[in-house]
Amino acid sequence: MKIELDFNAVAKEHQQAVDSVFAQAEQIQQAAKAMIAVLKNGNKVLWCGNGGSAAEAQHMAAELMVRYVKNRQPLASIALTNDTSILTAHPNDYDFSTLFARQVEGLAQEGDLLIGLSTSGKSENVLKAFAAAKQKQVKTLALIGQDDSEVSNLANMVIKVNSSKTARIQEGHTLINHLICEMLDLAFD
Repeated sequence: MKIELDFNAVAKEHQQAVDSVFAQAEQIQQAAKAMIAVLKNGNKVLWCGNGGSAAEAQHMAAELMVRYVKNRQPLASIALTNDTSILTAHPNDYDFSTLFARQVEGLAQEGDLLIGLSTSGKSENVLKAFAAAKQKQVKTLALIGQDDSEVSNLANMVIKVNSSKTARIQEGHTLINHLICEMLDLAFD
């Protein structure tokens, strides 16, 4: 079996996603400034997502708590995807769709920031987490693909990656998050 990948087509898709991220420099800077304000106020950043987005949530919580590039103070950050006991108990006892909302109800405080990553923008558990955040006056940032959705309509801030392909959207989300980290490194010692 002969397997060939059209690297030029993939590069074009990737470049389109990357270009769409950089075209939103103002929104990314606003999101970073909101995150900086949350953290300087003594509040925390919570992250949620499913599958690859769950991995990105964990990645970003680590970037904030440990460091990005420069050695700086830890920044209060929690991935709601980390606790395997919660991840198995809640769906078993209640429902998977309320998994993140339950954690927002228990962990989030007014003034915190919840970041939901959803390539489709339709993840029911992210949507319910945003609804719970709204009830607690927690700010929200949605990182999604190119399409508007219920998640983007509920979020305080939205950054889209111009692609319908999951892999390209996830690559864009990582780039967005690393750009935010660049600003965090400038803002904190």
